[in-house]
Amino acid sequence: MQRKVMISCAVTGSADTPGRNPAVPVTPQQIAASAIDAAKAGAAIVHIHVRDPKTTKPSMDTALYREAVERIRSSGSDVLINLTTGPGARFTPDDSDPSKPGPDSVLKSPADRVRHVVELKPDICSLDMGSLNMGDRVFVNTPKHLQSMAAAIKDAGVMPELEVFETGHLLLAKRFIENGYVKPPGLFQICLGISWGQPATTEAMAYMRSLLPPGAPWFAFGISLHQFPMVAQTVLLGGHPRVGLEDNIYLEKGKLAPSNAALVEKAAKIIETLGDQVATPKDARQILGLAG
Repeated sequence: MQRKVMISCAVTGSADTPGRNPAVPVTPQQIAASAIDAAKAGAAIVHIHVRDPKTTKPSMDTALYREAVERIRSSGSDVLINLTTGPGARFTPDDSDPSKPGPDSVLKSPADRVRHVVELKPDICSLDMGSLNMGDRVFVNTPKHLQSMAAAIKDAGVMPELEVFETGHLLLAKRFIENGYVKPPGLFQICLGISWGQPATTEAMAYMRSLLPPGAPWFAFGISLHQFPMVAQTVLLGGHPRVGLEDNIYLEKGKLAPSNAALVEKAAKIIETLGDQVATPKDARQILGLAG
């Protein structure tokens, strides 16, 4: 039976990519326009970070989130909006005193990390379900902080997307569901290929999928050159793919992606080639049990 497959588009992320691909949006206006174009190309969901318009660096400024969200909402697009809560959890120890954060650290309270979600009430927001060595830094998400964030997200009436980079994250997410912090069966995002989490392989994805709660909708992505192979693998295993310039700045080997929309179009072609149908935002709301 033909299945309706949702595409999520991660529009900009927080990595130092604008200098490597000019298509990576930076300002709220650019982020909103890129998200709207991605929706027109077939994305049912857009996952949004914001950046400082002057420096292009990642930002947690609620005003920037508000502008991007309001531009998307006022455009008439019915795409589901998914805001990140990942910023504010990066730790690098100080070279002279490892008990203190170094200059590259960005550490914020749980309340600060979800402030924009509570105020803007998007359809979905990410919730990273554990800590991880990420490149040369540590991505710090303690269970106590995650409980506080999950409670605020639940009170705001927003659906958390449980981002899992390794199996321990997934097991903690299941415990959160069992303990009532997250409404069952949960919405999951399986993140593959990030240093030093699960690799972007069929075996890793299949194993992570096998640990999911029964009936839980799930997305998955692979970064960089793994993006489109993991799109196909996700569809074949019954999930929903994520693409976008946050995860990959190339359309194919040696060719920079001209836009988020181009990445979405390629994912849509893979879905249709495999015999399934690209879900609309209306379809996505039905699949996820969100009010239209």
